[in-house]
Amino acid sequence: MHNSTDILALAYKHTPMQGQMVQLQERVQQIPGSVQYTINRYRRNPQWNIEDTGMMVYHYQKSETNQNYLELRFCVSGNVYCRKKETECDMCQFGASKGCLERVDSVDVISFKFSPAHLSQFVKPRKGNAVLTDDILNFEHRSSFTKILPLCGKIRMVLEGVLNHTYSDSLENIYINAQTQMLLLYSLDCMLGEKEIDTVSCKFLANELDREKIIKAREILLQHIGEPITIKELSRKVAINECYLKKGFKELFGTTIFDFYQSQRMEHAKYLLYEKGLSVTEVSMLLGYSSISHFSTAFKKHTGLKPCELLFR
Repeated sequence: MHNSTDILALAYKHTPMQGQMVQLQERVQQIPGSVQYTINRYRRNPQWNIEDTGMMVYHYQKSETNQNYLELRFCVSGNVYCRKKETECDMCQFGASKGCLERVDSVDVISFKFSPAHLSQFVKPRKGNAVLTDDILNFEHRSSFTKILPLCGKIRMVLEGVLNHTYSDSLENIYINAQTQMLLLYSLDCMLGEKEIDTVSCKFLANELDREKIIKAREILLQHIGEPITIKELSRKVAINECYLKKGFKELFGTTIFDFYQSQRMEHAKYLLYEKGLSVTEVSMLLGYSSISHFSTAFKKHTGLKPCELLFR
């Protein structure tokens, strides 16, 4: 049910996460007759650049209605995880646990999956044309889509409650059921007044397999920082045509393949120059540049400094 890869890829802006994710907690829970939710909590590295992100995935299949679902996915950072209590303890909440050995800063990925049967109970019979949200709750919107959601203060408070509550057994079911309904309300509220879904414009990205190909392409780019790879080669490696690859990459990550790749190369160059103390010539060669001047031009365009100027800072 849950695939945290795409929401993490959207939230995480720099440097690959592969092999760096230390999982603190994994939980899958089915609330009878309601929602299935998943929590994955990871140790947060202070150097990670993570942007809190939400995503709504509406999956529609006309021929197989039993495969339809609505899923809300969220990635949030800045929370505190207590390894002893598997939640945020009272000391953590009041900021008194900074010296606690059990206290861990976390990155949290939470997913909620709603079935058509569960969602239909919220639809009110109405005359005339139904509003967009009713079409979604009734699964009468005839195409799948993915929509990026802003994380307002209300959504953040609900997510914090889901992560840190202390209920168990039946009381936990009641609590989670109430919280997920609030998340559904706030998420759909983002769409009120819209006549059309302002979603990911590439329809093929509604397919999870295609999204995974775009995310895989990003990983390959990061693995080839010192070995430039063409878009044609990249498209072959992930088995998707070049047009879809370019459009899908821009849609998911908000930048072109070239700009993303150049940005990552220059960030790596800064690390090699400033942290590792390598020479401009060495860095230029490691990053696959044909000449030092080409590297220097690209570096200054990205950072505003010549490589040699960075060395003296």
